Amino acid sequence: MHGPIAVPLAGGGLRAPARRRSRVAAGPERTKVNVTAVPKFPPATAEKTFEPGLLREFSSRVLQTFGVPAEDAELAAGVLGSADLRGIDTHGVARLPQYVEMLAQGRINPRPRIRTIRETPATATVDGDNGLGLVVGPRANELAMEKAERVGTGWVAVGNSNHFGAGEYYPLQALPRGLVGWAMTNSPPQVAPLWGAEKMLGTNPLAIAFPALEEPPVVIDLTTSAFAFGKVEDAARRGTSIPEGCAIDRDGRMTTDPHAMLDGGALLPLGSDRERGAHKGYCLGAMVDLLCGPLGGASWGPFAPPFPAHLPPPARTVGKGVGHLFGAFQVAAFADPAEFGRQVDDWIRTLRATRPAEGTSGPMIPGDPNRRAEQVRRREGVPVIRAVVEALERVARQTGVPLG
Repeated sequence: MHGPIAVPLAGGGLRAPARRRSRVAAGPERTKVNVTAVPKFPPATAEKTFEPGLLREFSSRVLQTFGVPAEDAELAAGVLGSADLRGIDTHGVARLPQYVEMLAQGRINPRPRIRTIRETPATATVDGDNGLGLVVGPRANELAMEKAERVGTGWVAVGNSNHFGAGEYYPLQALPRGLVGWAMTNSPPQVAPLWGAEKMLGTNPLAIAFPALEEPPVVIDLTTSAFAFGKVEDAARRGTSIPEGCAIDRDGRMTTDPHAMLDGGALLPLGSDRERGAHKGYCLGAMVDLLCGPLGGASWGPFAPPFPAHLPPPARTVGKGVGHLFGAFQVAAFADPAEFGRQVDDWIRTLRATRPAEGTSGPMIPGDPNRRAEQVRRREGVPVIRAVVEALERVARQTGVPLG
């Protein structure tokens, strides 16, 4: 359907895989794996460090044991590996056991026939055939970028997909092409609406990246909830609390206990309460849900399919799978690219020169923490906490793919 997409390499740079081979409706017999995603985790803070390329190779080979074609498995592993490199530990290899469980249960199609079902020169709607979001997302994002290169802008709505990994991965692919990239996705319900006391919306993240001229790019990636669901899981694994104002328990009371949120509670919208602007986070989450749900024929709100697999199924069906929306546009369609880059450089340098708040080193530019994490992790490796290492070791034993 689309052209190839660049995959991050261990030593830096990008690799463009060969064009996709034709897909069939069903893959080989699935490996039987029992990887349980329990909502409660023992404290686990000890870390083991892995070479980034090793983790990507492990992820790719594991996915292939479930019938995912090698090219798709490498693409999916690249999405996970990008998150690990850039310090987004909740969306890297730590998620692999959950994808494995979904594949093992037959809840994700390992060999989807990804189709464009509606199209104009600048837009398209894509059916992901219930494939891995780590594959469907990059293919649809590639189509959006191709359209942007041809006609100035491209927008692709996606339905019938699954969890697509870290949102920033997608606009990062647009930067080398001189494009501003966008990505957003809805997700299973974990967030209460403003003045609600139960899960009705996903964390519904959105991401955008702006190229600069001499400075690093501005990369924005945020959830529309007060706290990311993956960080709740991570806090539970580590035996730590979550910040105040981020979650409620099953009775609707504020809680800092990650287990209380996981056990029937809910996250709150960005802003936490009305006085602190939760209506804004709520509206942002609603915006993403409507752009990613009905627009592409996907499910929305409390009816988005569960991820991880242990979450209960939705009460009814209103669409197909999880939905995404990808966008890209040429800077040159609006302004001289060099002048735009100079202005972005000036913007970055001006904000960096802000007088620091007491006890801080001064403002960060969006994307700084992830960029710095990548610099360190390319040199020193990716630290993985013990609970995640143990989960990966179980996957290794059950699939026969060695971890290191």
